[in-house]
Amino acid sequence: MTDYTNLDLSINGHIANLTLNNPPAHTWTLDSLKSLKQLVADLNANKSVQALVIHGDGEKFFSAGADLNSFASTDKAPATDMAIAFGEAFEALSNFRGVSIACINGYAMGGGLEFALACDIRIAEDHAQMALPELSVGLLPCAGGTQNLPWLVGEGWAKRMILCGERIKADKALQIGLVEEVVEKGKGLENALALAEKVAKQSPDAIASSKNLIQSARTNPPRYNLINEREDFIKLWDGENQMEGVNAFLEKRPAEWKV
Repeated sequence: MTDYTNLDLSINGHIANLTLNNPPAHTWTLDSLKSLKQLVADLNANKSVQALVIHGDGEKFFSAGADLNSFASTDKAPATDMAIAFGEAFEALSNFRGVSIACINGYAMGGGLEFALACDIRIAEDHAQMALPELSVGLLPCAGGTQNLPWLVGEGWAKRMILCGERIKADKALQIGLVEEVVEKGKGLENALALAEKVAKQSPDAIASSKNLIQSARTNPPRYNLINEREDFIKLWDGENQMEGVNAFLEKRPAEWKV
């Protein structure tokens, strides 16, 4: 298996498990962001993988985002490189062919929260805390935070978190729609893997088409997406998985998907 900087990847059947491993706070570096982009490309090429579960090593940090030393120089070239790398890596994750599930098992700050926002689903442990504090150091979220956060929680809460620097706990994150589930400390990975098992029971073709349609709702008006929805529905009939899924249901057996 490829060696990805500060990222430990294991694959079990249809589920990939990614552990952030850059202690103590699992901050991102230029190398680890490039590794993430490559890792997603490798998973996209591995058609057997349908779900990706992500968590931070240990119980204190999911990820604290970027190391501020990367932005401490008056030379803006390194900061530019980091901003581009953040954007490319997290956009690649957002466009992952399968379903990505973030297990927020501690602090998710700045780029760490933007990393979770790039995932399809977020599960937080009850001690987790989340914030986008970039404005307090004269910067702004540059890895999707200003776009993904208001889509999930609405403009008001996005402005509270970004413009006011408000840090929120797991229960508030659940209330405003930033996460989909809160579980007790130490149970996040278990629950994320259980959800990934549900993903593995779905048709991989239908997952890819449905995810694309759901995310297209952010940019395309319904009159376009409703047409695409019907067209994609018919396109699925051209693959082997549609008939396999129907027959498996009628025969009361698990489907054996083609990848």
